[in-house]
Amino acid sequence: MPSVCFYFQVHQPFRLKHYTVFDNSSSYFDEFKNASICRKVADKCYLPANRLLLDLIRRFEGRFKISYSITGVLLEQLNKYCPEVMSTFDALARTGCVEFLAETYYHSLSFLYSHDEFANQVAKHVEQIEYLFGTKPRVFRNTELIYNNDLAKKIESMGIFDGIITEGADHILGDRSCNFVYSPPECEKVKLLLKNYALSDDIAFRFSNQGWQEYPLFANKFAGWINKFNGNGQVINLFMDYETFGEHQWQDTGIFEFLNHLPEEVLKHEDNNFKTPSEVLEAYEPVGTVDVPHVISWADEERDLSAWLGNAMQSNALHEVYRLEELIREAKDERLTADWRRLQTSDHFYYMCTKYFNDGDVHKYFSPYDSPYDSYINYMNVLSNLKERLAEPKPGTTAVATV
Repeated sequence: MPSVCFYFQVHQPFRLKHYTVFDNSSSYFDEFKNASICRKVADKCYLPANRLLLDLIRRFEGRFKISYSITGVLLEQLNKYCPEVMSTFDALARTGCVEFLAETYYHSLSFLYSHDEFANQVAKHVEQIEYLFGTKPRVFRNTELIYNNDLAKKIESMGIFDGIITEGADHILGDRSCNFVYSPPECEKVKLLLKNYALSDDIAFRFSNQGWQEYPLFANKFAGWINKFNGNGQVINLFMDYETFGEHQWQDTGIFEFLNHLPEEVLKHEDNNFKTPSEVLEAYEPVGTVDVPHVISWADEERDLSAWLGNAMQSNALHEVYRLEELIREAKDERLTADWRRLQTSDHFYYMCTKYFNDGDVHKYFSPYDSPYDSYINYMNVLSNLKERLAEPKPGTTAVATV
């Protein structure tokens, strides 16, 4: 009896302005572009998808359940540019059939560089989710599903989470199935939910591909694939970007019709059900331990960090931004801290990726820059200005910080 666990990642970064070495403004983020993109994605995805899922929850009287991880940087943009979207998320929260997950507030790679900054961002995100939706997250997902054994130990040490969501990467599972609950090594409480990337990507990436041998994909066919795991799996974890619906897969592909019919087709099999991540963890015991000594993610074919750390530009930019941590703390300036943290958002480094072939096409689709090199130069110009602001003497002092 496989439960179906839907998790949607909901995120938009604060995109940077075009910034040259001659600029001296402390206003780094493109207000017009961020507002227009947020409104566009809201109209194409967030509003129609939220309304459809709210209708499905009501139609199936609570038997259909979903979960979201909404980044803090997107919550800020929605509150500012699209408050009507926030009202639909609030309506979903009040159904009792929606779970909100925790992550790093700024969708950052902070765990790789500073465990203190990581903990601060997770705490900030948990606090914001509880404030907005009246529920305290019990399950954690790291940025881009980045994970290893050390992350599991860190999350368990926080004492507030029951589980972690990550990628069901073949090279860590071997011949085992991702359709079971697992435990991390040396952890007593937290459990692991692993993404079924094959079925997830059928929706997220292959749905509108007319060259795909399974095209067109209808809800009854997909439900049949799920039913094949009856008796050979606890849970089918369907994890994907929320923007799949209406933005990556446009409305005219039939993606909303597919989603509209999927719960009915899945629930036709009397043994099937939908559960939130917390409900899955309560219902099923781990069947074994998954050892992940090296970092994995859900990105690209490699399922590693190469999307953000695959070249010298990315490595340099990340090193330089985290090198400022101590100075940022000492400055005790809210504006500087906010700018520094927004510069940690993983998208900035994703735009610098120089991969080619299939993965490279995906990177180009998301990037607002003409090339990865333009992205790097623009980012480093902004970071240089941030360093200059940090070096400015504070009122009543004469000391100059060294950056």
